[in-house]
Amino acid sequence: MSFRKSNRLMPPLTRWTGAPALGAALIAATALPGHADEALADLVEEVAPSVVTIVAKQDKAPATPRGFDPERHPFGEFFRQFGAPEGFDLPQQGPRQGLGSGFILDEAGYIVTNHHVVDGANTVTVRLNDDRSFEAEVIGTDPLTDIALLRIDAGHTLPAVEFGDSDAIRVGEDVVAVGNPFGLSSTVTTGIVSAKGRNISEGPYAEFLQTDAAINKGNSGGPLFNMEGEVVGVNSAIYSPTGGSVGLGFAVTSNIVETIVADLRDDGQVDRGWLGVSIQNLNPDIAAAMGLGKATGALVSDVVADSPADGALKSGDVIVAFDGKDVTSSADLPRLVGTTKIGTESTLKVLRNGQEQEVTVTIGAHQLASADLGQPADEAPATTLGVTVAPLTETARAEIGVGDEVTGVVVMSLEPDSPAAKAGLKRGDVIVKLGAQETDSPKALKAALQSEKTDPALMLINRGGSQIFVAVEIA
Repeated sequence: MSFRKSNRLMPPLTRWTGAPALGAALIAATALPGHADEALADLVEEVAPSVVTIVAKQDKAPATPRGFDPERHPFGEFFRQFGAPEGFDLPQQGPRQGLGSGFILDEAGYIVTNHHVVDGANTVTVRLNDDRSFEAEVIGTDPLTDIALLRIDAGHTLPAVEFGDSDAIRVGEDVVAVGNPFGLSSTVTTGIVSAKGRNISEGPYAEFLQTDAAINKGNSGGPLFNMEGEVVGVNSAIYSPTGGSVGLGFAVTSNIVETIVADLRDDGQVDRGWLGVSIQNLNPDIAAAMGLGKATGALVSDVVADSPADGALKSGDVIVAFDGKDVTSSADLPRLVGTTKIGTESTLKVLRNGQEQEVTVTIGAHQLASADLGQPADEAPATTLGVTVAPLTETARAEIGVGDEVTGVVVMSLEPDSPAAKAGLKRGDVIVKLGAQETDSPKALKAALQSEKTDPALMLINRGGSQIFVAVEIA
């Protein structure tokens, strides 16, 4: 029995002191328990038609033959990179099918789900609450927040839901998850907001609500509702040692999702704001050494030359607010800057030499955009890796565990079945060299790709402090 339900069995709350309003409210709820249940049922009836099932199918792919384990085979790494030798063809497995959830955001047929639900799919089908199915167009995805936007043409308007304010919801408030765990459509689970502002190492731009509402495989991409029927989160991950729900579910906050979806709907991609600083957390020891009263804010460790911050911010500044929103730690700033429209004049409140002052910075385009090595469809095919990379900042070094002696660009995401993925690259790898050329910036990597003549090319990467060579196709 959950704590919330056990309230109905507590002694009379008139014995409480100091909280008469709360006591009266709980007494009323205890006296009329059916009213709360009816309100929940009404909410579910209203929002359930907007929740959909996502069916993502992949073409057949190589399967590992029974008894063949690449990890144990002396040439396993060679097989993974270049395929099996002649006479040892790996069999093909049948098409793969994955199930997830989503919700209708616009009556014209726009649907929100998770990036990982549709990632690598050749066809995506949306099954509505009334069991009708439609093939979906993937408008765009954002791996860094795990959000995808789809669209279907149902021939008529569809029941849509709206976003709520995830900043306004409080820990302890009731929430409702609706989705399709294990393919069981329109499954409803309830719980509370267990925590806010969770960072579960899914990238610098995602922030999560934690909930104890049961979330299982198949719930991914489904909505988390407040009691007003508004979407306050997109269910994306669970922590589970068993594979099933243990009351630790995580949903990307609606305020982030709303911004990402609007950007995807505009042109199919996410354009993030860029400040051009390396930051780190301000711990109590550093705060004391700087003569600060508390360890709050993002400490600027470096300013990128010719970046938006160059000339406005200095190494040693502590950013405590961005456009009126508090920056309590280094995790807050990338989300605030990343969701700011490029070209916006933003005001930052900083502590410089112990004194508070304000500086104005014009937000630029994130370097991740220039590091996307793909080519527009209307241009002639060019060499691609299928990776998104970023400069190797001090924050990135700390996250992936490499020292100052390592130079290169860090892999942020990979496209499925891309040359980089086939070569065995992983998120967090540092690309040090391509051929004989150093790749100490996204621009340098792009130049190296364009000038490299050998195919496959030899690439030097650093993974967790250890350097290895891989061969990657670039043609």
